[in-house]
Amino acid sequence: MQIGELAGELGLNTRTIRYYEGIGLLPEPERTGGNYRAYGREDLERLRFIRAAQRLGLTLDEIREVLAFAERGEPPCGFVRERLRREVAAIDARIAELQALRGELAGFEAEAGRLPPPAPATTARWCMSTRTPAAGLPPGREAAPGGSSWGCRPTTCAAAAGARPPVGQCDRNHAHRD
Repeated sequence: MQIGELAGELGLNTRTIRYYEGIGLLPEPERTGGNYRAYGREDLERLRFIRAAQRLGLTLDEIREVLAFAERGEPPCGFVRERLRREVAAIDARIAELQALRGELAGFEAEAGRLPPPAPATTARWCMSTRTPAAGLPPGREAAPGGSSWGCRPTTCAAAAGARPPVGQCDRNHAHRD
């Protein structure tokens, strides 16, 4: 198979395949009579392995080491298992960070629910900052009078209620130009 077919089969760019050849991850392929690269099933499988290893978090240098083990006929199990252990530990740490963040955000939300409601003048300044044209707003969003493209709710946005926020900004940090 030619490089374009190989790239299409794997969803890769042909330049990526040539790069892997250049850095030694993929052996130089045989050439056809017309000097086209000719790839076989083993090249396809090797590229699948490279992509899978990258998804697991291995660097190209680490993948090169694993492939070298295989080419020498040595099992890379210890190396691969250690690398996978490190990846699992990193994922566990990230999950713990996300769970802590979730707890903090849930606490903020609960605290906000216990606060007294804001004065009516301050609620008139809240605004949704979408840059969707007013005609294409999703249900539940209304255009401000005058055709605002910001998707502000007329009952809650100072600009939509006819008042201009200070310095041309609402509390969502977008300028009203309508």
